[in-house]
Amino acid sequence: MRIDSKTMRLHQNNGIGFLTYDRLSEIPFIHHAFSTKIGEGSPSSHVMDMSFEHDDREKITKNYRLFCDAAGFDFESLVASSQDHHTFVRVCTKEERGIGIYRQKDIESVDALVTNERGVTLVTYYADCTPIFFVDIERRAIALAHAGWRGTVAMIAKEVVNVLKKNYNTDPTDLVCCIGPNIGRCCYEVDQPVADEFYALKEKAPSITPEDFVFPKEGGKFMADMKEANRQILLSCGVRDENIVLSDLCTQCRSDLLWSHRATKGDRGTMSAFLCLK
Repeated sequence: MRIDSKTMRLHQNNGIGFLTYDRLSEIPFIHHAFSTKIGEGSPSSHVMDMSFEHDDREKITKNYRLFCDAAGFDFESLVASSQDHHTFVRVCTKEERGIGIYRQKDIESVDALVTNERGVTLVTYYADCTPIFFVDIERRAIALAHAGWRGTVAMIAKEVVNVLKKNYNTDPTDLVCCIGPNIGRCCYEVDQPVADEFYALKEKAPSITPEDFVFPKEGGKFMADMKEANRQILLSCGVRDENIVLSDLCTQCRSDLLWSHRATKGDRGTMSAFLCLK
């Protein structure tokens, strides 16, 4: 399988497919990947499902081991989020390794993870929502965030920047951030109440222009661009425009490659983002 992308690259190893950002691959002290539907994995229809909520724990654990072997991560180093579309950011150390993977979850609401320790691989989950990768190229701290529409309008990206600043003295101008893959402007239709939440972002940050990511259409519906919304949130936090990269892949358009909640009407698997310091 091939992809037509200016920002991401598809790899296949041992029958497992995963995506990487060209920009992040240029940073020598990190390792990252984003999973796809390509692979062996669970014998159910949810090929390479990475969510323990959808299938037998043993099957999903096998998927993680297969993925780690293919993409070059240490299975023992994984620590996962516990997502519910809020904005809690967890600071992770080696003490948290295994949580949400081969150890039980201990917090019910974790939509972003940060660390500055080697030997800790951050893992977050997606099936249309927006992944955001953060790398502080000076302080060598990293983060992953899960931004659905609720997390986006609650500015989870800003929360992550604030936690990086507080814990690692991160200067936002040193951050490289990559956004997506997610459901794109081409496919993400929302109703008036959700559109109003996006429009209200301007009240939280005057530099944000919702007209650039909320587009009215007939029948009281709107098309929303969550990549652009999160890009503007990052800009409002001081991240440099040239350090923000947007994926050009839409999960619904590329539901042959990526899991999409809307494309499958909820009968889906889940993808994971992986990020660690080498």
